[in-house]
Amino acid sequence: MTVTVPLPGLATRPIRVFVAEDHQITLWGLNQLIEASRPRMEMVGCASTLDELLCHDGLPGADLLLLDLDLGGQDAAAAMDALRQRGNAQVLVLTGADDAALHRGAVMRGARGVVHKSAPAATILRAIECVSEGQVWLHRALMGEVLGMLTDGAPRAAAPRDPEAERIASLTPRERDIIGVLLRQAGAKLLSVADTLRMSEHTLRNHLTTIYAKLGVRGRLELHVYGTAHGLDR
Repeated sequence: MTVTVPLPGLATRPIRVFVAEDHQITLWGLNQLIEASRPRMEMVGCASTLDELLCHDGLPGADLLLLDLDLGGQDAAAAMDALRQRGNAQVLVLTGADDAALHRGAVMRGARGVVHKSAPAATILRAIECVSEGQVWLHRALMGEVLGMLTDGAPRAAAPRDPEAERIASLTPRERDIIGVLLRQAGAKLLSVADTLRMSEHTLRNHLTTIYAKLGVRGRLELHVYGTAHGLDR
């Protein structure tokens, strides 16, 4: 089901697309895809970190923001309010994650659609067109959950609230990767773990501060116990 609210001006000019994606090969591919679709659409800017996105001069003039939720390990969905203050771009989430709670949370924060990175190029282009025109782009199950939350305040047929599941669902894919490596390399020095993750030790420590806060643990030992108990080592 789609709900259409026509946006003025888009029928007579290209859709101006801004892309926020931290994987350079994916960013390159999206740029090629969008530019090959002229005159239907054009790319007006790109960013690979949340900070870069929030201060980019091209964002205010965009019609659509194609947004990866995990920008360099930062939760882009949490910055949706700040993004709205930077322009009127419709937000289409482009994700490689299959986490329904993550998708639902992004939509409830204001995203107009969710499309998977594995989708065919034609599907991604169609999603860009639909969302830029004021439609929503959601698969049927996610649409039902969102409508359930809007009408009942919670997803239809939802299980009882599970605080631990909610904590785990709040982790970004990059944070899950970090936890997995830490659990598999128990006892290893942070520098060694950082090398495995291809990041600096300073960046790893910043990620850990966020992870500890999300899971309510106080250090690597508690994280190891918590992660093992909840299957985060897989």
